[in-house]
Amino acid sequence: MQKMLLAVDRFSTFVGQACAWSVVVLTGLITAEVFSRYVLNAPHAWVLDAQIMLYGLLFMTAGAYTLSKNGHVRGDVLYGFFRPRTQATVDLILYILFFLPGIFALTWAGWSFANDSLAIREQTFNADPLPVYPFKFVIPIAGGVLLLQGIVEIVRCVMCIRDGEWPRRDSDVEEVDVEKLKEMVHVKDEDIDAVDRILVSKEGGRA
Repeated sequence: MQKMLLAVDRFSTFVGQACAWSVVVLTGLITAEVFSRYVLNAPHAWVLDAQIMLYGLLFMTAGAYTLSKNGHVRGDVLYGFFRPRTQATVDLILYILFFLPGIFALTWAGWSFANDSLAIREQTFNADPLPVYPFKFVIPIAGGVLLLQGIVEIVRCVMCIRDGEWPRRDSDVEEVDVEKLKEMVHVKDEDIDAVDRILVSKEGGRA
């Protein structure tokens, strides 16, 4: 079971990391358009629509990736003090009541919107139109991946309620843990205080 959970995590990570390259494309596109508009005086009407689509791709596909890393924002003022079983119980209730209905509706409605857009070969409304229907299919695909990752998280909740601890998950990008960083470089709080006192004394001498 753990291998299956980690396999879904890796799939969500792959999708998120692959689509994250749209940031590079988006940056290059904006840079080129700024140069073209203000230096060459030759703006392109389709660039704004392309920017919106690329940002939408990034935003939509980041959901499953972030969920696989347990990185979504939560109000953990009280949650952080709960025992793992209590945390898992709260999460399980919220997943069933809110997550599953919402993401299922997103995926279902997104599939309908995408097929309607394909049927009419929907395009943007500007002088240089771009096809919209390929981007519309990002909605159900991203919703499906997020739904799959959500099911994995529900399984993790059940396992935590059973075992009393959260199952292991793969790590990727983590925030800097200052305390661990201090241990790695063998720095103590006393050393930091001493450096602060030296800097304060130097500043006082200059004044």
